[in-house]
Amino acid sequence: MNQTIIRWGIIGCGDVTERKSGPAYQKTEGFELHAVMRRDAEKAADYARRHNVPKWYDDADALINDPQVDAVYIATPPDTHTFYALKVAAAGKPCCIEKPMAPSYAECEAICNAFEAKGLPLFVAYYRRSLPRFLHVKQWLENGQIGEVRHVSWHLGRTPSPMDLSGQYFWRTDANIAPAGYFDDLASHGLDLFTYLFGKVKSASGHSLNQHGWYTAKDAVAGSWLHESGVTGVGTWNSGLSERADDVIIYGSKGKIEFAVFDELPLVLTNGAGRQEAVIDHPENIQLYHVRNMREHLSGNSIHPSTGRTGAHTSWVMDKILETL
Repeated sequence: MNQTIIRWGIIGCGDVTERKSGPAYQKTEGFELHAVMRRDAEKAADYARRHNVPKWYDDADALINDPQVDAVYIATPPDTHTFYALKVAAAGKPCCIEKPMAPSYAECEAICNAFEAKGLPLFVAYYRRSLPRFLHVKQWLENGQIGEVRHVSWHLGRTPSPMDLSGQYFWRTDANIAPAGYFDDLASHGLDLFTYLFGKVKSASGHSLNQHGWYTAKDAVAGSWLHESGVTGVGTWNSGLSERADDVIIYGSKGKIEFAVFDELPLVLTNGAGRQEAVIDHPENIQLYHVRNMREHLSGNSIHPSTGRTGAHTSWVMDKILETL
């Protein structure tokens, strides 16, 4: 993949690709967004027109097998990730899959095995591993700003949306597509970030249920885990609270670090030297650094921080917390 231009195709050009990811492929030197696909032909054509993409399809197979598409980004709901990923592997093309990688760890393993059998690069869109905001946290940790890391805790709470309360269909709360609802979509980001910061998880457990009864997916989860490094972790995720919360605290032997996974609040470091804050804004297209790192990986310059195997490990942790594995 050392060619001058790598031409990408997107399967599922929905909301996430409008600003978060799609434009990042166009802004990355050496990448070109060459084709998009959506089952609704009119919407696919509209996306291509608005974003100046040369080709559009309403058939995923046509995009995957287009000889002018060198690599494929799968941005569909997670229940179809495995289906499309195996097709991309069979076509012999590198791939990036939206998170969570698949609805189950078993499916993630199947995807990884298919790409590894052909020696193909596989990435997962856990873009927080590439964002300057969280790399700053990683630097604080590596510089020993809080001494030995002991424990991490995360409380993520959200208030119900009008759609949640209305009973209107939404794939993110459909148990057939996202069994744990917003946990699948949101908690995966933080759990993946923690494995990036503290290393792989050796054990995890939890409790989950549908506490509020607004939709079929689970809406309340509590879990705990142990990293191979000896760091312990706990988390609570609830989608029906009276107020929003996004609070991470990393405790060390000499201080603590506080930040939010989603909210762009200041990073706060407290240790023997006092209290300091760091404000680091996200880029306009939040997947920009993630996409740029894919280019560096495909060019042979570095290893991307979010691969198929790291994405699969995050799914393993989630399955353990949900008691489905």
